[in-house]
Amino acid sequence: MAVMAERLGARSEPHANTREFSAWMASEQKRIFLLCLRMLQEREEADCATQDTFLKAYQALQRSGDDLEEPGKWVTRIAVNTCLDRLRSRKWQIWRRRPSAEDESIILELAPCDEPAADARVFAGQIQTRLTRALQKLSPRQRAVFALRHYEHRGLDEIADLLGLDAGTVKMHLFRAIRKLRSELHDLYFGRTP
Repeated sequence: MAVMAERLGARSEPHANTREFSAWMASEQKRIFLLCLRMLQEREEADCATQDTFLKAYQALQRSGDDLEEPGKWVTRIAVNTCLDRLRSRKWQIWRRRPSAEDESIILELAPCDEPAADARVFAGQIQTRLTRALQKLSPRQRAVFALRHYEHRGLDEIADLLGLDAGTVKMHLFRAIRKLRSELHDLYFGRTP
């Protein structure tokens, strides 16, 4: 498995390659799913995007047969591009809209909670709902940069490399994303709107 973390590629035995890919995929699946969920904001969409990501990765490895130096970085790039494609195609799917903010908060209030600290979970759910709404107001590129920086803890140069952008462009997208999020969530921290 240590070799797998460093290099991933075709081997002489097809069955060994499939087993190796399956083990590597299992180790990366949760991280990729969480990245897709943060970008797409819908569990089912994130699940589909995660599956698409690994299918694309597998097919690319079968075609190229090359060893990969950084498979984690490579599959992250595939995941980000898959999510960006899905976000772009969403603009045409007007029938897949979220419920209104009022309906969503009623649904959240009625949802059963088995945890002992129910009030804390409701408060956390409200904050998560607000954060989700705020993230949806970001452009797809800003959302990708923000998710990679603050959820994946990637450096600016690595994000630039993953997205095929200049480091300055990444900084600009990150700055604008943070500014929008601060504006949207200002009252959570200061109790009033800006």
